[in-house]
Amino acid sequence: MIETISWLIPLPPVLAFGLIVLFAYRSNRISHILGIGGMLIAWALAMSTFLYAVSGGELPVSTEIDWLPTGDTALKIGTWIDPLTAVTLFFVAWTMLAIFVYSVGYHNFGKALDPKDRAGLPPHAGGVEPMYSRFFAFISLFAFGMFALVVTDNLLVLFVGWEIMGLCSYLLIGFWYGKDSAKAAMVKAFITTRVGDVFMLLGLVYLYSLTGTLAYSEILFNPETLERLATTPSVLGPGTSAAALIALLFFIGTIGKSAQWPLHTWLPDAMEGPTPVSAMIHAAAMVSAGIYLILRIFPLITAGWHHGEALPDIMVFIAFIGAFTALLAATLAVGQNDIKRVLAYSTISQLGYMVAAVGLGAFVAAAFHLVTHAFFKALLFLGSGSVIHGVEHGAHETGDPIDPNDMTQMGGLRKKMPLTFWTFLIGGLTLSGFPIVTAGFWSKDEILAEAFGTGHVAVFIVLALAALITAFYAMRQITLTFLGRPRSKAAEHAPESTWTMTVPLVVLAIFSVTIGWAGIPKGFPVLSTLVPNWVHGFVNATLLEPTEALEFSPIPLLVSVSVALGGLLIGYLMYRRLEVGAPDPLARLGRVYVWIQNKYYFDELYDLLFVRPAYWFAETIVYRGIDRRLIDGFLHWVAGLTGILGGFLRNKIDIPIINRSGDFIGEGIKTAGREGRVIQTGRIQTYLIVGILFAGALLSYIFFLL
Repeated sequence: MIETISWLIPLPPVLAFGLIVLFAYRSNRISHILGIGGMLIAWALAMSTFLYAVSGGELPVSTEIDWLPTGDTALKIGTWIDPLTAVTLFFVAWTMLAIFVYSVGYHNFGKALDPKDRAGLPPHAGGVEPMYSRFFAFISLFAFGMFALVVTDNLLVLFVGWEIMGLCSYLLIGFWYGKDSAKAAMVKAFITTRVGDVFMLLGLVYLYSLTGTLAYSEILFNPETLERLATTPSVLGPGTSAAALIALLFFIGTIGKSAQWPLHTWLPDAMEGPTPVSAMIHAAAMVSAGIYLILRIFPLITAGWHHGEALPDIMVFIAFIGAFTALLAATLAVGQNDIKRVLAYSTISQLGYMVAAVGLGAFVAAAFHLVTHAFFKALLFLGSGSVIHGVEHGAHETGDPIDPNDMTQMGGLRKKMPLTFWTFLIGGLTLSGFPIVTAGFWSKDEILAEAFGTGHVAVFIVLALAALITAFYAMRQITLTFLGRPRSKAAEHAPESTWTMTVPLVVLAIFSVTIGWAGIPKGFPVLSTLVPNWVHGFVNATLLEPTEALEFSPIPLLVSVSVALGGLLIGYLMYRRLEVGAPDPLARLGRVYVWIQNKYYFDELYDLLFVRPAYWFAETIVYRGIDRRLIDGFLHWVAGLTGILGGFLRNKIDIPIINRSGDFIGEGIKTAGREGRVIQTGRIQTYLIVGILFAGALLSYIFFLL
């Protein structure tokens, strides 16, 4: 039964996509019914799989069928359900379902798009919004890509799901394609992530060339294959094993997909898409897929390495990228005034935590934070969408020309939007790692504990500093948005959102608090005796060589509590009384604040190093040099030569020989006709005489011969 269910999980969303595109695009109601219905069925199937896994069902569950014939053999396709798959299905199904339901209210509450931004978009026809059906079709396809990626049993189908989500992100980031900024953002996201995807594809090809398969069971869970890859020199030379090089190529794919430095610049610009899309990309799918990939290939990353030994170069590199990205993005988040861009940089930072954990060998800690982050980040993004809609509604009502995303124009929304406020507060505190009562505390503390317990002090310090800044910008965001007095007429008249938007917020808020109780570390005072560390025991069973939980240490715990509470307190004290038009307190940092606001000029640097040279190369070398001069010149030469040859053939062969020969025959026939018609008198006597003469001549000839 579970084998059949695992095959069916991705099917309902893709069927909904097809039905909406082909039949339901003329009806808003039918479109969202199909979209939510398909997602609800997929949710039920995913939950059935999760319950089977956690209730003691035999794992892994593996199925496969022949897919692509390769001579005498065939590339197989199948499903793979193990603890990592089960927990991923759990958070993907819940967050996506919440996003689908929220999307109905988002597209119907207030104004989804200003008229000035609607230029170039299809007009309303008979009350039908064509963009509405388009939206539910695209997010259904997005859900299919993520589910297919999670349940597959081989890396090739994972890559197919990976690319489907890349396409959907392109379509949805640029969903409001009447806006130039949206069009630029979708191109930027697509091109940047493709950089990582090319390296990932190279890793797939190299892995297949060495093993002849891409199935998990034959590579990731086969000790002999892992040992062979770990001892085989790579194409780079004997200093690097094949396993390390393949892991590096796959990890570069994660750098692009999960927006790690230096390919991090696309994710903040992805905020141009509708808010449910932001939640889908930042929490339920897309960037989570990058972390899922390195968790899935964790046996390949750690091939030949055992806990307690010095980290190999590939793991050091992964840990460095993760820790550096966590701190870099956290510092960038403090300089943003756009409520969604703060969360975008926050996502990059939190993904950096997970990447660093994988680099340290902390498989369970990374998976645990992936789950908790999905819930509280989906909550924060959907909460920010509720805030934006409320402020935008107030702006339309009062005629206040403000940017509804600008937190400095908000304030006082705690009383105007109470449900949004309390759920957003829970999400912000969870992001900050508020002690004990939030899921983010338990998952983030486990990563810090792993860094400290394994002796990687530098990583521990960097991540702790990033956690301090995270708590600061989370409270800055909460204070600017909800506390104090309204700093605009729009904020003063902002209404609470509809139930289709607030109910998903409540559900996600509950998970943001309770999901962390499943991962209370062993040895934690009092609580560990009440609630066992279920996450470690369950998720750890994914690996061939499960890792043992570290001994409890109060030092990382005290650091985690201190940075969380300290950051929250500093953020509140700095922004609780910010008045209208007052400069940001961080402006006192001077030039440093300018650099933060300008995102350390990474976009400008990449524009100088890559974009402008690419445009110059395309314009000067490719277009003017190769296309215009070489290709067009060659084609023009061929065209001229063809004209000369055609003239020669026409003047020397066609006209004098072919045409005149035909004319000579035709004219000769006509002349013979004219000359011979004189004998056609029309008198029977003449014809009879001629016949007799002819017969006489013929008979004379015959007699003469005889």
